[in-house]
Amino acid sequence: MASVAAAGRADLTDAQWAVLQPLLPVGRKPGRPPKWSKRQLIDGI
Repeated sequence: MASVAAAGRADLTDAQWAVLQPLLPVGRKPGRPPKWSKRQLIDGI
């Protein structure tokens, strides 16, 4: 079975991220920082 990376999955370009980032909610909860950035999470989807 081929992995996702081997199938040619591409991450968002900087231009695509610049359009998408303002649409995401801002994290305002106190506590430890997230393990992954929002961009990493979106790229993983």
